[in-house]
Amino acid sequence: MVDPHVYYLVNLGCAKNLVDAESMAQLLTREGYRGTGSPDEASVLIVNTCGFIDAAKQESLNTLRELAENKQPGQLLIAAGCLSQRYGKVLTQEVPGLDGVIGTRRWMDILDLIKRLRGRTHPEPLYHLPGDAETVGTDEHGVLRAAIQGASAYIKIADGCRRPCAFCAIPAIKGTHVSRPPEMIVAEAARLNALGTKEIILISQDTTDYGHDLGMKDGLATLLEQIVEVTPDVPWLRIMYAYPGYVTDRLIEVMAREERIVPYLDIPLQHGSRETLKRMRRPANLEWVYGTIRKLRDAMPDIAIRTTFIVGYPGETDEEFEELVQFVRDMRFDRVGTFTYSYEIGTPSAELPNQVPDDVKQARRDLLMQVQQDISLQRNQEFIGRTLPILVEGANDGLSVGRSYRDAPEIDGMVIVEGELPVGEMVPVRITGAMVYDLVGTVDTGAPIVISDAPVQRGRQAR
Repeated sequence: MVDPHVYYLVNLGCAKNLVDAESMAQLLTREGYRGTGSPDEASVLIVNTCGFIDAAKQESLNTLRELAENKQPGQLLIAAGCLSQRYGKVLTQEVPGLDGVIGTRRWMDILDLIKRLRGRTHPEPLYHLPGDAETVGTDEHGVLRAAIQGASAYIKIADGCRRPCAFCAIPAIKGTHVSRPPEMIVAEAARLNALGTKEIILISQDTTDYGHDLGMKDGLATLLEQIVEVTPDVPWLRIMYAYPGYVTDRLIEVMAREERIVPYLDIPLQHGSRETLKRMRRPANLEWVYGTIRKLRDAMPDIAIRTTFIVGYPGETDEEFEELVQFVRDMRFDRVGTFTYSYEIGTPSAELPNQVPDDVKQARRDLLMQVQQDISLQRNQEFIGRTLPILVEGANDGLSVGRSYRDAPEIDGMVIVEGELPVGEMVPVRITGAMVYDLVGTVDTGAPIVISDAPVQRGRQAR
């Protein structure tokens, strides 16, 4: 007989999903539950699913089916997250043995759902999928809306999205953009500071939209200033997922002024052709892109700019793809993620004609990544001979790995360092070699091992 107060929770998908999973875990722990890494030991099995693209959906379904097939008497299997919110009752048809379904907008009701499942008098699955997201961010039951990963932590500052991107199902899954109250976010940042966190990463579907629904102007910039004040011991503050057109002059000024806000920005641009962007229902003002990137680099010459692109979008011609390639050559981004277009049922792009064949999509992706790899290598080589603070994340067999300010967790490169260094500490490393994605270095024995800020170039005069 499994222990009724043991849970098994697996999270799939992005860092935003991870925060929701960690919040559910906090609620369960506070109620007296204990987490386990073995599903055989748990009475409650929870899969926080991803429903963004086909590969992620399939991974979620496979995970649920495997747990359902091996479910023991007395165990409850619950599907949470994006796939649950998007497909609802259809999910139980795809996964026989699924007991409950809870969506993204009401993750905080997980305990109530478990109680209802244990008290039910019939075997049919129970669903908790309210469509209203207006209360998200205001009734989170006092849990920390952060996911702590080693010395780093993600803080979710908003839920949902109000952008009209034709290829994306997120607004249908998560609802419109809802900003969390700034005082709650600031309090969480202060708590992470007290815990000794070395890096705080602000995330949402669109961080630059923060505060719009609260009547704030330049809400993200204002929030950053407040966070800086209460986190004097956090060396790095990082911003993810900025929307084109909403990187304001004030945001740039705050980033450049506050040294602990790392000069790094993720701006998912999605394409470099005006016509493709128009079909995507994305901002097509490429002059803004050129101008804003110039402003960012003028204010912070060492800034690392990351972006993502979709190739093979419906109607993408050879000429439009060539425009994208030239755009990448012109902009010389530090980091680029490239995805082939994924058909998403229920999105406007699903109805578009002139779908691009899969082999053409893959060929274009390969070509674009080759172009970017050459650029990435050149950008990395510029750091040879310099000393950078590195956040150490692992050590074994005489080597350590960590990240510089240019590297967001899990998606960017690493710095490989000779010697086994203290995990979770900031260590000054002299860069001695560069690869396409990663750097190589040795400890700079002339600098302090533990640092309080990131000494990187910020103004024109620092070049």
